Amino acid sequence: MDQLPALPQVVQLSDGTYVYTSPTGSNLPAVQQHVGQPIVQHIHHAPPDRTVQRIALGSGVGAGAVAAGVYFGPLLVGVLTAMAANLALLALLAAVCAWGVVTVVRSIGGPDGKSAAKTLTRARRRG
Repeated sequence: MDQLPALPQVVQLSDGTYVYTSPTGSNLPAVQQHVGQPIVQHIHHAPPDRTVQRIALGSGVGAGAVAAGVYFGPLLVGVLTAMAANLALLALLAAVCAWGVVTVVRSIGGPDGKSAAKTLTRARRRG
């Protein structure tokens, strides 16, 4: 069976820096030490967008209000969407009922029914 190649090892030098040592004895380049705040890179996705939170906190709104907005914002959108869907369904139901009443009055009523249906149709167009 073939053996896997030996992996490089990390060694700390006397000045505190770290270097890789290869199994062949030659030194690989030293690991660069970063001084200051660490850099966080978001790989494979966009960085988080906190524009709204920054604006709210910058205007003096507390962190609790920002957290509440983040939590309740999508809930509010969901509730308003559900209300709009319910109202649309009720409007459709009212239109179907009005159409049914006009159709029944026209078919059953004779000449009086037809004039009543025309009056109802005119009132619906105006209102």
